[in-house]
Amino acid sequence: MSLLVVGSVALDSVETPFDKIDDALGGSATYISLAASYFSSPVVLIGVVGSDFPKPYIEILEEHNIDLDGLQVKENEKTFRWGGKYHYDLNVRDTLFTELNAFEKFDPVIPENFRKSKFICLGNIDPKLQLKVLEQISEPQFVVCDTMNLWINIMKEDLLKLIKKVHVFILNDSEARLLTEEPNLIKAAKMIREMGPEILIIKKGEHGALLFTDDTIFSAPAYPMEIIFDPTGAGDSFAGGFIGYLHRSRDLSAENIKRAVIYGSTMASFCVEKFSTKGLEDLSYLQIQDRFREFKKLSNFDESD
Repeated sequence: MSLLVVGSVALDSVETPFDKIDDALGGSATYISLAASYFSSPVVLIGVVGSDFPKPYIEILEEHNIDLDGLQVKENEKTFRWGGKYHYDLNVRDTLFTELNAFEKFDPVIPENFRKSKFICLGNIDPKLQLKVLEQISEPQFVVCDTMNLWINIMKEDLLKLIKKVHVFILNDSEARLLTEEPNLIKAAKMIREMGPEILIIKKGEHGALLFTDDTIFSAPAYPMEIIFDPTGAGDSFAGGFIGYLHRSRDLSAENIKRAVIYGSTMASFCVEKFSTKGLEDLSYLQIQDRFREFKKLSNFDESD
């Protein structure tokens, strides 16, 4: 069974203190699919682009065995474009422009042969569209959902309907506080899990991630990066590594979900080392395993006195 990914496919123009790039490959579905492709095959990408979407970007996705049967190409329309500028504190970002273009009327239609997919990753898009995707899937086994502050602010009721239907809900620490109006993350996590999702992951950027289940609070470390070149797509890469590993292993035990969080963090760490998707395009299995083991060393210690 394939892994189904739904989200945005975009052309990003990004400026950091180190460099800048225009019309680079981006979008939530793009990062999720590329990260997941190192674990799972095939990955099915559902999204929309305009007729101006560069052919070399299509080739990058196809080279990673990403199925593009569900990628709509709108003739005579432009691809979704986003521009952002990061400051020396790379947690601070200014959005310079957002041009929805073909994405403005995106209607996610799941091809018939993928409607029995068991593993679904809903990238950060309008929660009404995320709900529409789930309505087309028969008996999904494991649904991972990402969101952002915009949807919490303007579409909270739809988001609350959505998270009742997902197995894993991912958001960052500021979004968790915004959703619950609770400053303490442990209390906020309990409140969010009572809204529906069995598993909650709260991302904390350079401070790692927190995993919450019925029986577990697991704190995953962040990889100590000397250089963060471009943080764009890090959260999506995390989601891709997380669900990609679980889709391959088919093991949804508590211990394996912890392991999946570390694989998610591993893929996010590769993502931020280069602009756009460059950090995810040419990895090897050995590179991924070596960094996974480095993550493991970060949290290992001797229990003896």
